[in-house]
Amino acid sequence: MLIKKDEIPSIFGRSAAAFLIFAAFAGCTAIPDLPRRHMISAANPLASEAGRKIMRQGGGAVDAAIAAQAVLTLVEPQSSGIGGGGFLLHFRQLDGLIDSYDGRETAPAAIRPDVFLTPDGKRRRFRDTSVGGAPVGVPGMLRMLALAHREHGKLPWNRLFDPAIDLAENGFRVSPRLHQMIGRAKSLRGFPVARAYFFTPSGKPLPVGYLLKNPDLATTFRRIASDGAEAFYSGDIARDIAAAVQKSPQNPSNITVADIASYQPKKRASLCRPYRAWKICGMPPATSGGIATLQILGILEDFDLARTPPGSIQAVHLISEASRLAFADRGRYVGDPDFIHVPIEGLLDRVYLQSRSKRISASESMGKAAAGIPVSQQETHFADDSHDGFPSTSHLSVIDRNGNAVSMTTSIERAFGSRLMVRGFLLNNQLTDFAYMPRRDGRTVANAVAPRKRPRSSMSPTLIFDRDGKLFATLGSPGGSRIIGYVTKTVIGLLDWGLDMQAAIDLPHHTNRNGATELEKGTAITVHADALRKLGHEVRIRTLTSGLHGIRVTPHGYDGGADRRREGVALGD
Repeated sequence: MLIKKDEIPSIFGRSAAAFLIFAAFAGCTAIPDLPRRHMISAANPLASEAGRKIMRQGGGAVDAAIAAQAVLTLVEPQSSGIGGGGFLLHFRQLDGLIDSYDGRETAPAAIRPDVFLTPDGKRRRFRDTSVGGAPVGVPGMLRMLALAHREHGKLPWNRLFDPAIDLAENGFRVSPRLHQMIGRAKSLRGFPVARAYFFTPSGKPLPVGYLLKNPDLATTFRRIASDGAEAFYSGDIARDIAAAVQKSPQNPSNITVADIASYQPKKRASLCRPYRAWKICGMPPATSGGIATLQILGILEDFDLARTPPGSIQAVHLISEASRLAFADRGRYVGDPDFIHVPIEGLLDRVYLQSRSKRISASESMGKAAAGIPVSQQETHFADDSHDGFPSTSHLSVIDRNGNAVSMTTSIERAFGSRLMVRGFLLNNQLTDFAYMPRRDGRTVANAVAPRKRPRSSMSPTLIFDRDGKLFATLGSPGGSRIIGYVTKTVIGLLDWGLDMQAAIDLPHHTNRNGATELEKGTAITVHADALRKLGHEVRIRTLTSGLHGIRVTPHGYDGGADRRREGVALGD
């Protein structure tokens, strides 16, 4: 029996794995066509198209990521951009080298430890502190991308900005999601430059389909393309950033040109650990994402998830309990490793994780988990109350024609960041990811504010390798501290439940950050709410808007997935 691609039953949608199962039972000899040369999955079709165009011109995975990020700065300004930062994992097929690039923002040299406190020492409200100048960190995005390009780029730097320049000059159509996000960000109206850009003269959010041009950003990109990333960190661009922060209509602050000029990205050792027959690699601190994801998976290795149906009450319970334990450790131990000792080896030690897994009961929830004492860790003086961010952010995954891969998560933190717009791009509000209280119960907080320190993140770009060391998948997601749960669920879907990338992304979400167990509103998983409560879970049903983007390597080509909860797409040849 031979079935053509256009005769694939519609019930399988974009699920290649489901079709292969159907084909096997039906005696089919055909396999769905999958891209074999290269693929990119990003949060907006225009960004994915820009990345694919660069790869068609001979560019590598890093080149495609840079082109896509430039376009995202324009078309998805609420989530990421050159005014923010991020984390990038790169895999080189030739020698198996995995590089980790930390482009997280840094606090200015003159920041005070009480920057987010009231005069009487109490926490200020997040909505009051997350706009204006005070929460703006020194952007790390461009210097991180420039470093990755120097080491892995194939095409000249200046060519990578052509798609974004063209779109900025000629315009792009406002998408339904951008229109919706503008309407929800009411405080944008309090910032004159952003108000003039995102709203009509009558004060309405730009309508869907509006042709939006950004000549200021086109000019900025031309400068960066011709003069390199350094054009951003010195001269008039840096002066304009500093002036915007210092003269902000709300929460003016003290980033200086010297702060911007001194920013340096970091290359750090990747975190790779086994999970069953696989190897999972993630980012080390200053993000907590790599450690927490690996901890959850390591704790769950003692449970046979392959025999636990996806979305079942058993799966939700076990994953939630493992997540409680990881988040308890995250809160106590993880911060900027250039400022505090993070016991990475102890937190990921197999014996330690086995001891943590013994705290999980199949019949009842443990409730709020306490941090453990990892192997060789003597200092237990950190306690945390960090704000956990908002689900703006963005993620893209790329595999090029040589099998090199990128997993990159980028952010300006809250949707539309600080609301401060400079030369066509928005500045981040990432400093609100620090703990507001620098000390708690007489103890220093791991994620306390400090000059030139990186705030702790939850971004979790991830690479997966098979038992032979071959690349199996690249994936990641936005979503604030829920990123860790989104990524972990998708990894389990791929590896334990044998799903294809789109099916793993589509699985209903459930997250636990050492508190309530959250179930994704409008999905079948909500039927477990009462049963979970009987196990001792506090249950909340809410919208969980991830933005998972990933690519899986199969013998037949690249299997891409893009989160239907947003507007992204996977494109390849």
